[in-house]
Amino acid sequence: MIKIELNLPIELKGLRLDQALAKALPDYSRTEIKSWIDQKALVVNGKIPRASDKVHGNEIVIINAHRKQQPAWEAENITLDIIFEDDALLVINKPAGMVVHPAAGNPNKTLLNALLHHAPALKDLPRAGIIHRLDRDTTGLLVIAKTTAALKSLSAQMRKRTISRIYQAIVMGTLISGGTIDAPIGRHPIQRKRMSVTDEETGRPAITHYRIIEKYPHHTRIRVQLETGRTHQIRVHMAHIRHAIFGDPIYGGRLQLPKGASEELISVLRGFKRQALHAEELGLIHPVTRKQMHWHAPLPEDMHTLISILKKTSHEFD
Repeated sequence: MIKIELNLPIELKGLRLDQALAKALPDYSRTEIKSWIDQKALVVNGKIPRASDKVHGNEIVIINAHRKQQPAWEAENITLDIIFEDDALLVINKPAGMVVHPAAGNPNKTLLNALLHHAPALKDLPRAGIIHRLDRDTTGLLVIAKTTAALKSLSAQMRKRTISRIYQAIVMGTLISGGTIDAPIGRHPIQRKRMSVTDEETGRPAITHYRIIEKYPHHTRIRVQLETGRTHQIRVHMAHIRHAIFGDPIYGGRLQLPKGASEELISVLRGFKRQALHAEELGLIHPVTRKQMHWHAPLPEDMHTLISILKKTSHEFD
């Protein structure tokens, strides 16, 4: 049973109720929130609302809803690269090609299936303790809660934006300097499988900080820190400023080969079949000991190779 009581912030004034609740309750999807409204499982100022009702701010919302039934996920014996594990949490280094959560088109062979084999008790937790995700072809660090208390603590840290997530990426073009991208992200209005920068009413706040590590003639290696965690956030934001992640099949467009590039460079660029994005560092407060914890995952071999060839061939364009 889900029991929540909250006061809607004044800054949500003007939004539809379902939109406002999605912003106020980031752990729940807008679809699930709308189902609560349709089922009359919540009241606003003591009255049964509609999803389309406009928010004025400071409304008291009381929710008494049944938790959505979880599918019967299958445990699968899939090798995990475990960076850290204790009784409260698990940190893994996800490889490219692994989907985090089962969905249509990917019913098995996911991280979640692997987790259920490694720690069967995770079946009793929502999303098997997974509190954040990485795209299929993004590599790097993910934290998983192993207990209800740890899940609550880590989810709260995520909401408060105190979990540190730092990435390395190779982007198209040569950046002049680092910066911050503060632009809402929502579902693309036409291509529904994509995300896009949108307006504040239809999107959710999204903030990405980036700085330059190294410049190459036609690419830039950057360090990226997430302040928020929206779907495809780094990929969407970097494409928005016209420096898409190299190799990104959705937001990067067609492969652009530098004029005058050697056969060696062309071969490596053509052979890189995913977005060059790696979740390198993760920091959080341990939910039991309350100590600050920090982990690092080295760059995967394909990104090492890409960086090496970009360095090696930089002189070709002098």
